[in-house]
Amino acid sequence: MASPSLSSLVLFLSLFLLLSGPILQIDGLGVGINYGQIANNLPSPSRVAILLQSLQINRVKLYDADPNVLQAFANSDVEFVLGLGNEYLYNMTDPNKALTWIRTHVQSYISQTKITCITVGNEVLTGDDLQLKSYLLPAMQGVYYALGSLGLTTQVTVTTAHSIGILGNSYPPSSGSFRPDLAEYLQPMLNFHSQINSPFLINAYPFFAYKGNPDQVSLDYVLFRPNPGMTDPNTNLHYDNMLYAQIDAVYSAIKQMGHADIEVRISETGWPSKGDPDEVGATLENAAAYNGNLLRRIQRKEATPGRPSVPINVYVFALFNEDMKPGPTSERNYGLYYPDATPVYNIGLQGNLPQFYTHSSDTPRTQLVSWIILYIYFSRFFLIKDESRCKN
Repeated sequence: MASPSLSSLVLFLSLFLLLSGPILQIDGLGVGINYGQIANNLPSPSRVAILLQSLQINRVKLYDADPNVLQAFANSDVEFVLGLGNEYLYNMTDPNKALTWIRTHVQSYISQTKITCITVGNEVLTGDDLQLKSYLLPAMQGVYYALGSLGLTTQVTVTTAHSIGILGNSYPPSSGSFRPDLAEYLQPMLNFHSQINSPFLINAYPFFAYKGNPDQVSLDYVLFRPNPGMTDPNTNLHYDNMLYAQIDAVYSAIKQMGHADIEVRISETGWPSKGDPDEVGATLENAAAYNGNLLRRIQRKEATPGRPSVPINVYVFALFNEDMKPGPTSERNYGLYYPDATPVYNIGLQGNLPQFYTHSSDTPRTQLVSWIILYIYFSRFFLIKDESRCKN
């Protein structure tokens, strides 16, 4: 007969499993996640840290340098990309201000929190602000030199994130080229990337291509589902999805500017689970297909046809639905999770974290589960003692 402690443990464990729902798990895939916070209902950073630990996500991209987040992830294995907003670009051209920012937001935390990259600005070159565009490279250089003065360039790299809209041509991928009006900004920037060995980041959303032309763009092609695909007539390389074609188009554009030593990474990609009536394709089913199929390909360490030795490097957008984001409905519905940490949809990968860890408030249900967890942890010590007595 089992000891009282063992019987109780089994009972409480059963209750725990009944009360805990499955959560999406990205188990050791090496995928990153974008953690945006334009919302008024998100769980605390400490709860988010527990959630991501359960999913074994070890790469997170922020849009700022939130000290609460950096503190919550202290002494964890999570690697952070910090965001430096467009509004700070002018200040970063001043060496003293750049040094102050790095001391405050990087040096203060890097001994305990893994900070590996800083994105200086976001989608600056596809905006309309000519002055801001002129600040971008000097700001990147200012941040890099500030890191260097503190001996941090071997730990932290510097880059910026671009919209896929910087491409003037993307088809076929081997003919990819940047917009001619952006060449004056991109050429010296690529030279800088090559000099400091930093990645070139692209925000790529096949959703927008499908939404804009659903009659001509194959849904299966953008969702990584079986389809005839397309063959690049110049290289005879076959593409069965749009994202890989977009990545190789960026590589081709970079090559046209004289560089073959710069890695392209996807800093944002995703699919909305809900949209306005005119946002064709923004559905739960399509979001689950896009993100689920993408993660499975990452798990297989796939590479693009044009760069077969370089596995794709992706940050999925986004961790949570963000209820305060402006724009169409889709903008508030890219999350893998609702703010209460329940999954928006099932992509076939389950986690094992009790949902109460990330609820924004304690309910009777979550309090009960909390006590169950405490009981299990403490009872294991009594169980060991009971088993020892049985053996004697």
